[in-house]
Amino acid sequence: MNIIITGASRGIGFELAKMFASDTSNKVFAIARSKEKLDRLSEEVKTENVNSTIFCKNFDLKSGNIQKELLPFILEKVSSVDIVINNAGLLINRAFAELTDEDFDQTFSVNVKSVFRLTRELLPYFSANAHIVNISSMGGVQGSAKFPGLSLYSSSKGALGILTECLAEELKDRSIKVNALALGAVQTEMLSEAFPGYKAPLSATEMADFIHDFALNGHRYFNGKILPISSSTP
Repeated sequence: MNIIITGASRGIGFELAKMFASDTSNKVFAIARSKEKLDRLSEEVKTENVNSTIFCKNFDLKSGNIQKELLPFILEKVSSVDIVINNAGLLINRAFAELTDEDFDQTFSVNVKSVFRLTRELLPYFSANAHIVNISSMGGVQGSAKFPGLSLYSSSKGALGILTECLAEELKDRSIKVNALALGAVQTEMLSEAFPGYKAPLSATEMADFIHDFALNGHRYFNGKILPISSSTP
């Protein structure tokens, strides 16, 4: 299978790329801004199995030209895409009164617009029964517990959930399935940066294991769904 993973330089995306690459029949495209961290990912993948196929591309989804820079990189290696995991995200923990217009633009650009842009450019190249998995958050689910400082992050993830539902409807005639996973707290670098000292109940590897299986099989059972993946309630 041909798999694209954004935000692959650390945390869940890093672990997902390793898991998919462990199957030597897969071609994995790991997208992130940090070339240094992507080089480490590629080295770890090749150390575990020299026959694994992973292509790493340092690319800024927020401002980069997908059509001219990213798409040619992918299409020179494969002609179709089976799975896209939109995992790249930005979390700003700041009181609402202190948030700036730039905070708003950056958060929505990474968490929503990048998914919109990448999906739009890839549309002609999705295989039949392709699966788009958008990584959302419990903060973006109506009625779930909310936390101070996360108004922009949670709002952007709520928007991503609605975009997921709309895409599933628009793309169903192409047999493309689209789902969102609303994750609870996971021990990642992004979480540690936003909440120093907080200990999440799940590791990045544990959550990646679930997402890996869902990306492969979840579209057999779900389409257009926002699925809470959290051990806490509400």
